[in-house]
Amino acid sequence: MCAMAAWCACCRAITLAKRVMATTRSRSRRPTRLRARAGCTWSTWTRRASVVTASLLSRIKASTPLSVQTGGGVRGETDVERLLAIGADRVVVGSLSVSDPHRVAAWIARYGSDRMTIALDARCAADGRWFPATHGWTQQGRRTLSGLVRFYTRSGLRHLLCTDIARDGMLSGPNLQLYALLRQWTPQVALQASGGARDLDDVRGAREAGCAGIVLGKSLLEGWVGLPEAMAC
Repeated sequence: MCAMAAWCACCRAITLAKRVMATTRSRSRRPTRLRARAGCTWSTWTRRASVVTASLLSRIKASTPLSVQTGGGVRGETDVERLLAIGADRVVVGSLSVSDPHRVAAWIARYGSDRMTIALDARCAADGRWFPATHGWTQQGRRTLSGLVRFYTRSGLRHLLCTDIARDGMLSGPNLQLYALLRQWTPQVALQASGGARDLDDVRGAREAGCAGIVLGKSLLEGWVGLPEAMAC
């Protein structure tokens, strides 16, 4: 599966390789190099308030062979163009993909489906329907998750990262039922599972559910899972 990892106190990083994703934090570039040595081929860096800086991205590209997927604070096409121009291989779009889907769909068409990842944080409503949330999970999107995912599938989406808000950081296991639904709605999309992963069985479970990767966040930070072992699943 893919590996996701976070670096820097102010940044979150996601490293995609094979099929495992790992998340960790550090104040040095060493974690990035370690991910590359572990066989990772992709690294995703996101800033919580603004897009990644050129200097940060250039350091990652210069010190590792990793391809870079990055986002955070993408609010317009100039942000997308800037990130691609400074070396990003793929741009992640979160809140804007919920609030202005037609605009983001136009970017997929313009820059190519392999250059864009849609990141959706989702919550299950009382009636059993799933809805995407934005702005730090404080606002709910108008469309259901299924409606939004199907819209992006028709628009050529190839990469989707979906987080179950209720399980994020809880070490309660990923919501495999949610990812089974997503696979039904959009079987051709490479799905990255996020939220709740706690051990190697969860990595294997996500793989068996058809996910292209699973995020290891708190479980990696607290030592429940090792990156080499996860990469070997």
